[in-house]
Amino acid sequence: MKSFVKNIPNILTVSRFFFIPFIFGAILNYQFLTAAILLTISGLTDVLDGIIARKFNFVSNFGKLIDPLADKANQLFTLIALAYINIIPWWILIVVFSKELLMVAGAAFLFGKKLVVSSRWFGKLSTVLFYLAIVSSLAIHFFNIEFQFDIYIYYVALIFTVLSLLMYAREFFLKGYLAKDDLTAEDTTITEKPTKEDKIEAKYNRASNKAKKLEKKKKKLESQLKDAK
Repeated sequence: MKSFVKNIPNILTVSRFFFIPFIFGAILNYQFLTAAILLTISGLTDVLDGIIARKFNFVSNFGKLIDPLADKANQLFTLIALAYINIIPWWILIVVFSKELLMVAGAAFLFGKKLVVSSRWFGKLSTVLFYLAIVSSLAIHFFNIEFQFDIYIYYVALIFTVLSLLMYAREFFLKGYLAKDDLTAEDTTITEKPTKEDKIEAKYNRASNKAKKLEKKKKKLESQLKDAK
Protein backbone atom coordinates (compact mmCIF):
# COMPACT_ATOMS: atom_id res chain seq x y z
CA MET A 1 0.00 0.00 0.00
CA LYS A 2 2.83 2.38 0.93
CA SER A 3 4.54 1.63 -2.37
CA PHE A 4 1.31 2.36 -4.28
CA VAL A 5 0.84 5.71 -2.53
CA LYS A 6 4.45 6.67 -3.25
CA ASN A 7 3.91 5.90 -6.95
CA ILE A 8 0.70 7.94 -7.33
CA PRO A 9 2.55 10.81 -9.12
CA ASN A 10 4.09 8.31 -11.57
CA ILE A 11 0.69 6.65 -12.15
CA LEU A 12 -0.84 10.05 -12.94
CA THR A 13 2.05 10.81 -15.28
CA VAL A 14 1.71 7.51 -17.16
CA SER A 15 -2.07 8.02 -17.41
CA ARG A 16 -1.44 11.01 -19.68
CA PHE A 17 -0.18 8.66 -22.38
CA PHE A 18 -3.61 6.99 -22.45
CA PHE A 19 -5.28 10.30 -23.27
CA ILE A 20 -3.23 10.74 -26.45
CA PRO A 21 -5.17 8.48 -28.88
CA PHE A 22 -8.53 9.83 -27.66
CA ILE A 23 -7.45 13.48 -28.05
CA PHE A 24 -5.90 12.67 -31.44
CA GLY A 25 -9.04 10.90 -32.64
CA ALA A 26 -11.37 13.62 -31.38
CA ILE A 27 -9.49 16.31 -33.32
CA LEU A 28 -9.40 14.26 -36.54
CA ASN A 29 -13.18 13.80 -36.21
CA TYR A 30 -13.65 17.56 -35.62
CA GLN A 31 -14.94 16.93 -32.07
CA PHE A 32 -13.19 20.01 -30.74
CA LEU A 33 -15.11 20.28 -27.45
CA THR A 34 -14.35 16.64 -26.58
CA ALA A 35 -10.69 17.19 -27.45
CA ALA A 36 -10.53 20.31 -25.27
CA ILE A 37 -12.10 18.51 -22.28
CA LEU A 38 -9.72 15.54 -22.58
CA LEU A 39 -6.75 17.87 -23.00
CA THR A 40 -7.79 19.80 -19.89
CA ILE A 41 -8.13 16.61 -17.81
CA SER A 42 -4.71 15.51 -19.04
CA GLY A 43 -3.27 18.90 -18.08
CA LEU A 44 -4.81 18.67 -14.60
CA THR A 45 -3.11 15.29 -14.00
CA ASP A 46 0.17 16.99 -14.93
CA VAL A 47 -0.38 19.71 -12.32
CA LEU A 48 -1.60 17.22 -9.72
CA ASP A 49 1.30 14.78 -10.03
CA GLY A 50 3.78 17.64 -9.60
CA ILE A 51 2.04 18.96 -6.48
CA ILE A 52 1.84 15.51 -4.86
CA ALA A 53 5.45 14.64 -5.73
CA ARG A 54 6.84 17.86 -4.23
CA LYS A 55 4.53 18.08 -1.20
CA PHE A 56 5.12 14.50 -0.03
CA ASN A 57 8.67 14.16 -1.37
CA PHE A 58 7.67 11.43 -3.86
CA VAL A 59 10.07 12.79 -6.50
CA SER A 60 11.79 9.97 -8.42
CA ASN A 61 14.19 9.65 -11.34
CA PHE A 62 11.46 7.77 -13.23
CA GLY A 63 9.11 10.71 -12.71
CA LYS A 64 11.76 13.24 -13.78
CA LEU A 65 12.30 11.28 -16.97
CA ILE A 66 8.74 10.29 -17.90
CA ASP A 67 6.92 13.53 -16.94
CA PRO A 68 8.41 15.70 -19.70
CA LEU A 69 8.05 12.80 -22.16
CA ALA A 70 4.32 12.60 -21.39
CA ASP A 71 3.99 16.38 -21.87
CA LYS A 72 5.84 16.35 -25.17
CA ALA A 73 4.03 13.27 -26.50
CA ASN A 74 0.66 14.91 -25.80
CA GLN A 75 1.82 18.15 -27.36
CA LEU A 76 3.31 16.60 -30.49
CA PHE A 77 0.41 14.27 -31.30
CA THR A 78 -2.08 17.08 -30.75
CA LEU A 79 -0.11 19.35 -33.08
CA ILE A 80 0.09 16.56 -35.68
CA ALA A 81 -3.70 16.21 -35.59
CA LEU A 82 -4.20 19.99 -35.89
CA ALA A 83 -1.76 20.19 -38.79
CA TYR A 84 -3.40 17.21 -40.53
CA ILE A 85 -6.78 18.96 -40.63
CA ASN A 86 -5.09 22.24 -41.67
CA ILE A 87 -5.77 24.21 -38.48
CA ILE A 88 -2.08 25.03 -38.03
CA PRO A 89 0.71 25.17 -40.65
CA TRP A 90 3.06 22.17 -40.85
CA TRP A 91 6.17 24.30 -40.29
CA ILE A 92 5.14 24.87 -36.66
CA LEU A 93 5.08 21.12 -36.12
CA ILE A 94 8.47 20.73 -37.85
CA VAL A 95 10.10 23.32 -35.58
CA VAL A 96 8.65 21.74 -32.43
CA PHE A 97 9.53 18.20 -33.57
CA SER A 98 13.12 19.20 -34.38
CA LYS A 99 13.54 20.82 -30.96
CA GLU A 100 12.11 17.82 -29.13
CA LEU A 101 14.28 15.43 -31.13
CA LEU A 102 17.38 17.31 -29.98
CA MET A 103 16.08 17.33 -26.39
CA VAL A 104 15.45 13.58 -26.42
CA ALA A 105 18.95 12.97 -27.85
CA GLY A 106 20.47 15.09 -25.06
CA ALA A 107 18.38 13.41 -22.37
CA ALA A 108 19.36 9.96 -23.67
CA PHE A 109 23.04 10.96 -23.62
CA LEU A 110 22.81 12.16 -20.00
CA PHE A 111 20.75 9.13 -18.98
CA GLY A 112 23.60 6.98 -20.28
CA LYS A 113 25.85 8.84 -17.84
CA LYS A 114 23.42 8.11 -14.98
CA LEU A 115 22.00 11.63 -14.85
CA VAL A 116 18.28 12.31 -15.15
CA VAL A 117 17.42 15.92 -15.99
CA SER A 118 14.07 17.33 -14.95
CA SER A 119 12.24 20.17 -16.68
CA ARG A 120 13.26 23.75 -16.04
CA TRP A 121 10.90 26.72 -15.82
CA PHE A 122 11.57 27.82 -19.41
CA GLY A 123 10.66 24.35 -20.72
CA LYS A 124 7.48 24.30 -18.65
CA LEU A 125 6.57 27.81 -19.85
CA SER A 126 6.76 26.82 -23.52
CA THR A 127 4.60 23.76 -22.76
CA VAL A 128 1.97 25.96 -21.07
CA LEU A 129 2.00 28.41 -23.99
CA PHE A 130 1.46 25.60 -26.49
CA TYR A 131 -1.37 24.29 -24.34
CA LEU A 132 -3.02 27.74 -24.44
CA ALA A 133 -2.49 27.96 -28.19
CA ILE A 134 -4.00 24.51 -28.78
CA VAL A 135 -7.02 25.22 -26.57
CA SER A 136 -7.47 28.54 -28.42
CA SER A 137 -7.43 26.71 -31.77
CA LEU A 138 -10.06 24.25 -30.55
CA ALA A 139 -12.23 27.06 -29.16
CA ILE A 140 -11.95 29.15 -32.36
CA HIS A 141 -13.10 26.27 -34.55
CA PHE A 142 -15.78 25.06 -32.15
CA PHE A 143 -17.37 28.51 -31.83
CA ASN A 144 -16.54 29.52 -35.44
CA ILE A 145 -14.65 32.64 -34.34
CA GLU A 146 -13.45 34.62 -37.36
CA PHE A 147 -10.41 36.25 -35.73
CA GLN A 148 -7.82 33.47 -35.47
CA PHE A 149 -5.77 34.87 -32.62
CA ASP A 150 -4.33 31.45 -31.80
CA ILE A 151 -1.55 31.84 -34.38
CA TYR A 152 -0.01 34.67 -32.34
CA ILE A 153 0.10 32.45 -29.25
CA TYR A 154 1.85 29.79 -31.35
CA TYR A 155 4.46 32.38 -32.37
CA VAL A 156 5.16 33.29 -28.74
CA ALA A 157 5.27 29.60 -27.77
CA LEU A 158 7.76 28.91 -30.57
CA ILE A 159 10.00 31.76 -29.41
CA PHE A 160 10.12 30.32 -25.90
CA THR A 161 10.61 26.81 -27.32
CA VAL A 162 13.73 27.91 -29.22
CA LEU A 163 14.95 29.91 -26.21
CA SER A 164 14.49 26.90 -23.93
CA LEU A 165 16.54 24.75 -26.31
CA LEU A 166 19.33 27.36 -26.31
CA MET A 167 19.26 27.61 -22.50
CA TYR A 168 19.40 23.82 -22.09
CA ALA A 169 22.27 23.68 -24.59
CA ARG A 170 24.09 26.45 -22.74
CA GLU A 171 23.88 24.59 -19.42
CA PHE A 172 24.81 21.32 -21.13
CA PHE A 173 28.08 22.69 -22.50
CA LEU A 174 28.93 25.08 -19.65
CA LYS A 175 28.76 22.27 -17.11
CA GLY A 176 31.04 20.13 -19.26
CA TYR A 177 28.67 17.16 -19.45
CA LEU A 178 29.97 16.24 -22.89
CA ALA A 179 33.48 15.59 -21.56
CA LYS A 180 32.55 13.78 -18.34
CA ASP A 181 32.80 10.01 -18.37
CA ASP A 182 30.74 9.52 -15.23
CA LEU A 183 28.22 11.79 -13.54
CA THR A 184 26.91 11.67 -9.99
CA ALA A 185 24.24 13.46 -8.01
CA GLU A 186 26.76 16.30 -7.55
CA ASP A 187 26.34 17.11 -11.23
CA THR A 188 22.56 17.49 -11.12
CA THR A 189 22.55 21.27 -10.60
CA ILE A 190 20.85 21.49 -14.02
CA THR A 191 17.75 20.01 -12.42
CA GLU A 192 15.24 21.70 -10.16
CA LYS A 193 15.84 22.29 -6.45
CA PRO A 194 17.28 19.03 -5.05
CA THR A 195 15.21 17.01 -2.62
CA LYS A 196 16.46 15.78 0.77
CA GLU A 197 17.09 12.39 -0.82
CA ASP A 198 19.18 14.03 -3.58
CA LYS A 199 21.31 15.86 -1.00
CA ILE A 200 21.94 12.69 1.03
CA GLU A 201 22.83 10.81 -2.16
CA ALA A 202 25.25 13.58 -3.18
CA LYS A 203 26.98 13.45 0.23
CA TYR A 204 27.21 9.67 0.01
CA ASN A 205 28.75 9.85 -3.46
CA ARG A 206 31.29 12.46 -2.33
CA ALA A 207 32.29 10.31 0.64
CA SER A 208 32.43 7.21 -1.55
CA ASN A 209 34.62 8.91 -4.16
CA LYS A 210 36.92 10.25 -1.43
CA ALA A 211 37.23 6.76 0.07
CA LYS A 212 38.12 5.30 -3.34
CA LYS A 213 40.85 7.90 -3.83
CA LEU A 214 42.28 7.21 -0.37
CA GLU A 215 42.25 3.47 -1.03
CA LYS A 216 44.03 3.99 -4.33
CA LYS A 217 46.62 6.22 -2.65
CA LYS A 218 47.08 3.63 0.11
CA LYS A 219 47.77 0.86 -2.40
CA LYS A 220 50.25 3.05 -4.23
CA LEU A 221 52.12 3.81 -1.00
CA GLU A 222 52.11 0.12 -0.04
CA SER A 223 53.61 -0.71 -3.43
CA GLN A 224 56.29 1.95 -3.03
CA LEU A 225 57.10 0.70 0.48
CA LYS A 226 57.39 -2.87 -0.81
CA ASP A 227 59.74 -1.77 -3.61
CA ALA A 228 61.86 0.21 -1.11
CA LYS A 229 62.40 -2.92 0.98
